[in-house]
Amino acid sequence: MDITYKKLTESELDRIIELRINQLTEEYVSEGKTVPKDVDLESSLRDFYKRNMAAGTYVSWIAMDGDKIVGTSGMSFAEKPPYFTCVTGRLGILSSMYTDPDYRRMGIATKLLDKVVGEARDYGCGTIYITASNMGVKLYESYGFKHNGNFMQYNF
Repeated sequence: MDITYKKLTESELDRIIELRINQLTEEYVSEGKTVPKDVDLESSLRDFYKRNMAAGTYVSWIAMDGDKIVGTSGMSFAEKPPYFTCVTGRLGILSSMYTDPDYRRMGIATKLLDKVVGEARDYGCGTIYITASNMGVKLYESYGFKHNGNFMQYNF
């Protein structure tokens, strides 16, 4: 098995969208939730990827075993007024970290994380945020991410 890594391009979007929906489904089910049947994630994801990749506000690295995508990562970029621990005001929002179940525990997720963290550093981010799944917490903790007890969200 020879795993290679490359930046996501528009030509891989169909498979990335499929993997993202698989990832979200796996997370929902593992948390005891029922996957909503009336949500059209496919077109929403396609719109997101196309717009944000073109704008330079989203980057993804993928892991390949030959022609098969076996791992994904994603980093969105945002900006807010600078503060003491992030003087650039630029933030990375980590998402879409997923490894095919047959390829887990091989270091693929760590390598993908290295790639997108490097992208955030190059973009000038001072902070990276993530909402981690239960499965991913150990990876992020071992990488150096810290819990922030003040994180809250508001859903519409």
